[in-house]
Amino acid sequence: MLEQELWETCAAFHGHECGGLTIGYKASLYAIDLLGLETEKGKAGKGCFSSDEELVCICENDACGVDAIQVILGCSIGKGNLLFHITGKQAFSFYSRKTGKSVRLVLKPRPQGMTKEESFRYYQASRPEEMFEVKETKQKLPEPARIFKSICCSRCGESTAEHLIRLHGDEMLCLDCYQAYNRFDV
Repeated sequence: MLEQELWETCAAFHGHECGGLTIGYKASLYAIDLLGLETEKGKAGKGCFSSDEELVCICENDACGVDAIQVILGCSIGKGNLLFHITGKQAFSFYSRKTGKSVRLVLKPRPQGMTKEESFRYYQASRPEEMFEVKETKQKLPEPARIFKSICCSRCGESTAEHLIRLHGDEMLCLDCYQAYNRFDV
């Protein structure tokens, strides 16, 4: 039973089984179906849908479900194809660079008054199409990740990606050393 093995891999990566992990697990499986994703030739197991940036996921939360997305779809922060647009919503946008297709999955409300255990069982028993509303993506497909030159901060001496350096007079400062000027933040 491949799905059970995949679930166990997700739970092992996450550290435990929970309703939140189930949400990401079901969202990943639904995205595979809706986008018509196929595993990359010669690759099997976790992450076989995106060895680079072929598939991009924008998560609107930083909750448990994101771990399942990493395991199943191969999206990760380090590769640049797992991005966060934090809205606090259980919503996930998936983009296929190969086909140009995209989909946003938004979790539907569950019945009120459930315990954590009841909520877990509810999500485990639900089909993805019962759990998620399928919508158009809000953000356009982000450009592939870039590699930036490193610049040493003039104050602390720590190396920082050049696009995050701020100029202050003759100094090049990292975000930790830079003090933004805003007369309205008191």
